[in-house]
Amino acid sequence: MHHVIIGNGPAGVIAAETIRKHRQADRITLIGDEPEPPYSRMAIPYLLIGDIPEAGTHLRKAKDHFSERRIELVRASARRIDAKAKSVVLDTGRTLDYDRLLLATGSRPARPPIPGIDLPNILSCWTLKDARMIMAAAKPGARVLLMGAGFIGCIIMEAVASRAAELTVVEMGDRMVPRMMTEGAGRLIKRWCEARGVRILTGTRVVAIEKAPSGALRAQLGGGNALEVDVIISATGIKPSVGCLDGSGVKLGSAGGIVVDDRMQTNLPDIYAAGDCTEAAEFDTGKIIVNAIQPNAADQARVGALNMAGMATRSPGSLQINVLATFGLVSSSFGQWQGADGGEHIELNDEAGSKYIRLEFKDDFLIGANSVGLTEHVGVIRGLIQSRTRLGRAWKARLLADPLELTDAYLARAQAAA
Repeated sequence: MHHVIIGNGPAGVIAAETIRKHRQADRITLIGDEPEPPYSRMAIPYLLIGDIPEAGTHLRKAKDHFSERRIELVRASARRIDAKAKSVVLDTGRTLDYDRLLLATGSRPARPPIPGIDLPNILSCWTLKDARMIMAAAKPGARVLLMGAGFIGCIIMEAVASRAAELTVVEMGDRMVPRMMTEGAGRLIKRWCEARGVRILTGTRVVAIEKAPSGALRAQLGGGNALEVDVIISATGIKPSVGCLDGSGVKLGSAGGIVVDDRMQTNLPDIYAAGDCTEAAEFDTGKIIVNAIQPNAADQARVGALNMAGMATRSPGSLQINVLATFGLVSSSFGQWQGADGGEHIELNDEAGSKYIRLEFKDDFLIGANSVGLTEHVGVIRGLIQSRTRLGRAWKARLLADPLELTDAYLARAQAAA
């Protein structure tokens, strides 16, 4: 049996290794469209900071890791999938026949529709090639404008600031990381970053970019102001990468991702998908969403690969988890952090101490949370939500009075269930 996997990021690599573990005699082909060994995009900021060399971004360090496992690495881009013929056409002209196919094509940066966005020195931070360009452009003293203060933007922000660049961040939302954090948490993160020399403009967007007479880039802002900068980095979001699916018959959802069931199978037989390119059921609500985080990609890859290997496995759904470190300040977001109809919440905000926590409840279950500067509670929050632990009235009341009793609540309820 031949398993073909399109995409050699974390999801693709985990899927290939999982299949090999359970199907020793099968053929496995892993396709990647970049001239690099399989690597992690999440490691790129550490490369920019200088903490690791390029080799440190590689998902597997041994040069013979894939050959030892008889996983064929193909450097090419998938152009077309013929589901009836069960084949993948590559841009090299090669055609690969498959018995089972996994789509792990990931996501791609969303290019904002801004006049002038294609001018030189306007970069993304998505590939190793992008990272090399940023390192060459963001030299000490360079004026850098970062568009977007979401999860990816905040990771890039610290990396660029560490290069002694003069950094301004523009975020169209009313706070930093608006798709991850509440207003109180986002405001606290903004103050923390500003105290470290980063200029942050929330509620602002770039409406046009042009070449200034000085040779710099002039970014026109929505309020009428303009900035002259040397480099612009766009981090305005991502989209599922599904270009190779045109005409394939694979069903896409409302957010443009590949719709999968709880076995990671698409609407077509023998075609599976995992990772950022998918739309799957959310763990706690059943809502179909794109959950583009690496832990979810890894879980989906394992489930999809096991089913491809003939081992019936179902996913419990994707839990939204984000943990972000910004200049040493750790913030986290879990589950239904925005709350639910008829639910209750408790919020503590210690702006002077840069600490924040908000818990969301539905009945006597913890369903979501935000925290900033309180790392000791991260594992407990995830455990309570993912295990669907019933708190009971007494512990819920105690947490509504003091959310910092989370660890005691978790241990008490775990012991009661044992």
